[in-house]
Amino acid sequence: MIRLVIADDHPIVRAGLHALFSLEPDLEVVAEADGPDEAVRAAERENPDVVLMDLQFGSTAASGGADATRRIRSLDAAPYVLVLTNYDSDADILSAVEAGASGYLLKDAPPHELIAAVRAAAAGESALAPVIASRLLDRMRAPQVSLSSREIEVLELVASGRSNTEVADRLFISETTVKSHLAHIFSKLDVTSRTAAVSAARRKGILR
Repeated sequence: MIRLVIADDHPIVRAGLHALFSLEPDLEVVAEADGPDEAVRAAERENPDVVLMDLQFGSTAASGGADATRRIRSLDAAPYVLVLTNYDSDADILSAVEAGASGYLLKDAPPHELIAAVRAAAAGESALAPVIASRLLDRMRAPQVSLSSREIEVLELVASGRSNTEVADRLFISETTVKSHLAHIFSKLDVTSRTAAVSAARRKGILR
């Protein structure tokens, strides 16, 4: 029996997933969580095989699901984490994969694909939606337009209107380092301003 924890802040989504999995004889939902901290506690308490994790929870920071994934994967006898989200930007995909997620699916995935992904994750296999797999392949094939995870963090903060000083404070780095990251970002995206960099990154799917 594959034991599941569902972590999503929308009750209707949790109820729908619970109903879907209840139809499968080898899947059992042992807990639900409506926030990242609760998801970590449920993973510790229930010892599941797989945690189905959303990436963004209500007003929580956009990295809430990724942070919870990292914490869950650091547990003793850690369960696998399968991300199920609406977001498919490079920033979201990278944060989830780097946090240790075994798979990444979008919420419009057909039920049979989701069930297969849960079984694959429980078996320790990778489970990526086709669009996500192709996005990762594109990054590998075109590294010249790929930003590092730190550069994406800097650009996300710039996109939210923060100054270089505020970005430096938020990431615990120097303002000089922020300027260096921005110079690399401008070069990679072939732009000359912060506004143009944000616009280009959104157009390329690097940022939401």
